Amino acid sequence: MKQITFALGKGRLAKSAMKVLNELGIKCSEMEEKSRKLVFTSDDGKYKFFLCKVSDVPTFVDYGVADIGIVGKDTILEQGKNVLEVMDLGFAKCKMAVAGKPEALDKYNNGGAIRVATTFPNIANEFFNNKRKQNIEIIKLHGSVELAPMVGLSDVIVDIVESGATLKENGMVVFEDIVDISARVIVNPASMKIAYGEINDLTEKMRKQFAK
Repeated sequence: MKQITFALGKGRLAKSAMKVLNELGIKCSEMEEKSRKLVFTSDDGKYKFFLCKVSDVPTFVDYGVADIGIVGKDTILEQGKNVLEVMDLGFAKCKMAVAGKPEALDKYNNGGAIRVATTFPNIANEFFNNKRKQNIEIIKLHGSVELAPMVGLSDVIVDIVESGATLKENGMVVFEDIVDISARVIVNPASMKIAYGEINDLTEKMRKQFAK
């Protein structure tokens, strides 16, 4: 049997993913120990896990270094890698949305050219070019995107929204939802062909677990 390799985003996403796998009887005691290790093997030796930056998970799966990845839908859309999205795990739910200060809503709705600050330029371009047919200037930021409309850098932002509390605290509201986000299972296309039985069995078990 082929050893199946998982790429997991460091932090909360990896912990949630391992909780799901533990419920299926896939244990990895090594990951429960405090260490700086990045590569781990399951207790039964059938699975290997490695931790990487969340945004790099699709790249590892695309290149076949990992057979399976667990990552948010936002990362899948933004990276645009050649991977198969096979399952919605249903946790880490949020949404990608356009937001801004209330006084900018009319300008947004008029469909004229606007400036958009975001950490997700590909998602923003796809949404405005193909759905809204609206001319935009993308301003890529690496954090604190909400600051951009507040200081006049942009008209709106495209960002992940969970509770909406951060937007409210900074005097902004959601103008339009783009897509629902949650953790997804992605698979390397070649791995699916080579180890279809093992991967399909695993994803079916995961589906049944969530159906309970």
